Amino acid sequence: MKIGLIGGTALEHLSLHQPQRQLVQTPWGEPSGPLVSGWLEGGEVVYLNRHGEHHSIPPHRVNYRANIHALHQQDVEAIVALNAVGGITDAMTPGALVLPHQLIDYSWGRAHTFSDGGGMPVQHVDFTYPYDENLRARVLKVARVAGLELIDGAVHAVVQGPRLETASEVLRMERDGCDIVGMTGMPEAGLARELAIPYVSIGLVVNPAAGKSSRLITLEEIGEVMTAAQPRLLALIRALCADLAD
Repeated sequence: MKIGLIGGTALEHLSLHQPQRQLVQTPWGEPSGPLVSGWLEGGEVVYLNRHGEHHSIPPHRVNYRANIHALHQQDVEAIVALNAVGGITDAMTPGALVLPHQLIDYSWGRAHTFSDGGGMPVQHVDFTYPYDENLRARVLKVARVAGLELIDGAVHAVVQGPRLETASEVLRMERDGCDIVGMTGMPEAGLARELAIPYVSIGLVVNPAAGKSSRLITLEEIGEVMTAAQPRLLALIRALCADLAD
């Protein structure tokens, strides 16, 4: 199975065998950067950094339609997205890996559908369960076999960014039932559903959400958490690629 990986800072050290960089065009413009195709643990992978090679594209400016369509053009059979998130509920502590099962989209103004010209028909896709259940089950099985702790289930709040949230906004999200908050989970998941590509998100909790700690959020501490968690995240991705290759 060929899988698409969408990531950013947390996957900078992903090392593919026989990597090939490819600049592509889509009916929706250019994706965030070149697609990097190769092999990882025997599995065929197409990797895309959603923020660009130099992390220059903020969340609200990512061309999500081009990114998802570019992976579709490469015939990927599943998409695994990596998202850095803030932890809202008690279990979502910095360094935790979590596999969300639901989301609430608080973002606005993003080009969020392919049913917007370009020759695509109008679609009203079922989005009751935004993440593919079969792929979620496979990721959970792989984590269990590899002995990697992965929290099963969370409601992912998707916000506009690039600023972080206020404490009151986080309290509202908690009242809404959200467990984690990030800026890039939508419209990725919806666009993948429109193209019938199984999609899951793996969240890396990099900080307590605003107001959930007595300390202010700093990029230095977020970077330290990412660095410490990177080996576990990469181990999970390698194990998943090996499993999908089988």
